[in-house]
Amino acid sequence: MKTAAHFNYTVKVLGLGEEWKGGDVAKTVGGGQKVRWLKKELLRHKDDQNKVVLFVDSCCTSFHRVGHKVLFSAEGFCWPDQKLASKYPTVHSGKRYLNSGGFMGFAPEMAALVQQWKYKDNDDDQLFYTRIYLDKAQRTKYNMTLDHRSRIFQNLNGAVDEVVLKFERAKVRARNVAYDTLPVIIHGNGPTKLQLNYLGNYVPASWTYEGGCGGCDDDLLLLDDVSVSDLPLVYVAVFILKPTPFIEEFLDRLTSMNYPASRIRLFIHNNVVYHERHVDSFWQKHKALFPEAVLIGPEENLPEAQARTMAVPEGFYSRSEDYSRSCRPRGRKSTTHYSPTKPYTLYHPHTLPLHTNTDSPNHLFRPGLDWFSPGLVLVLTAPLSPQPCQDVYWFPAFSEENVRRPGGDDGGINASAGGYENKEWLKFLKRLYLTPVTEELYPGYYPKAQAVMNFVVRYRPDEQPSLRPHHDSSTFTVNIALNSKNIDYEGGGCRFLRYSCSVEAPRKGWSFMHPGRLTHYHEGLPTTSGTVTSWFPSMTLLLS
Repeated sequence: MKTAAHFNYTVKVLGLGEEWKGGDVAKTVGGGQKVRWLKKELLRHKDDQNKVVLFVDSCCTSFHRVGHKVLFSAEGFCWPDQKLASKYPTVHSGKRYLNSGGFMGFAPEMAALVQQWKYKDNDDDQLFYTRIYLDKAQRTKYNMTLDHRSRIFQNLNGAVDEVVLKFERAKVRARNVAYDTLPVIIHGNGPTKLQLNYLGNYVPASWTYEGGCGGCDDDLLLLDDVSVSDLPLVYVAVFILKPTPFIEEFLDRLTSMNYPASRIRLFIHNNVVYHERHVDSFWQKHKALFPEAVLIGPEENLPEAQARTMAVPEGFYSRSEDYSRSCRPRGRKSTTHYSPTKPYTLYHPHTLPLHTNTDSPNHLFRPGLDWFSPGLVLVLTAPLSPQPCQDVYWFPAFSEENVRRPGGDDGGINASAGGYENKEWLKFLKRLYLTPVTEELYPGYYPKAQAVMNFVVRYRPDEQPSLRPHHDSSTFTVNIALNSKNIDYEGGGCRFLRYSCSVEAPRKGWSFMHPGRLTHYHEGLPTTSGTVTSWFPSMTLLLS
């Protein structure tokens, strides 16, 4: 009907609103009720010599080229009575046997043909038409033929592999590759309703390269005035198949979706032991939001395919012919279609899953803000904190949840192997964060910065409790606290001797930045108990 509307065809639906008495045609013979409906309707047109009637179950230029009065579609097997196969005329190319799912002809011949129906509603309509066609005298009288090469009618049952999509700029057509034809009517007979739905998602203009989605704005469901209890259910399935960065942030974002949590059904399949604590932490904090959530852990050892089928029993994935091309950002669809006579839920091929992870470890070099901590985003969007000392700035660098000891400390000795300043941290320090902050804090400097040394240091009362007064060799120094004062340690801090000013309680995950050589002569204050850990990226300005 959507296609008929696209081409502005007038469609008469026979038997609309009437009880179906034609039997269960999916399991056995039947369908005679359709002939009775057609017989009654064609009486109105039996004298119209110029009217062409097209019958389609559940163009005319091509029809006139055939040169016959009545044309039936064809298929590759004889049904419902296989014993009649030998009586069919021999064909040298194409399908041999009649299918009554689609036929057309001039009104007088069509009317005279169906007036022969004298049977019950649950008798088989295809057998009725087959017997007429096999009668050579009647075949000649009505000038009947079959569409052997699918020039007009394409039956999908037994021929799914013959039909592909032919993409043009402004339209899409179905092409029969066996006969190199472009059929006009596609009939999803037998168990081919899903394939018919797939083709209908493109043909003739449901999705094109030029216009993208042709029907995405049709029949939109406006939710502004809908009560929460009447909102559609949204199913969200998360599959964690390998160790993945930013899982905690990703899971937390599930709670901030702009949709009532009571109408969200959450499914999480975690196949990674490392992420058990992350999923469990998320669940303990937010299980009240998703009371009907389903969680599958690595102890279940459930394969990915089974997990996806468990999440979406109707079929979790099927790659369409144009999958690679449709991944281009040229329009997306997420339309669900329903077949009224079959228990199928038909999904649109452009319903795309949301991915946040890739196999690449270089997430800092990819677009997006996943790697930003909440505190780091804050410093880029909020006013800078006051200076605790002259030309010393204090600002957030990492959230507390993300502060980790990145590989231990240096043991408190004045030696460093070096070589561990990898490109990901240099990207963070030089271009994405610290260098832009430096340009903001120290106007007039436009550095091409190079971190000559990044290290984690610890201070303990029984090892190295403090640091003697010194100048840093860097142009400026960043000190990021990795633990908390009065919780992990007591004492500690940094004193700038020239200004008689101290920073004694750096916040965990926060950084304070100060100039290195010449001006900010400083010392590390004694640690009286516990262990202080800090990360020091020492930055040198390379002037060009």
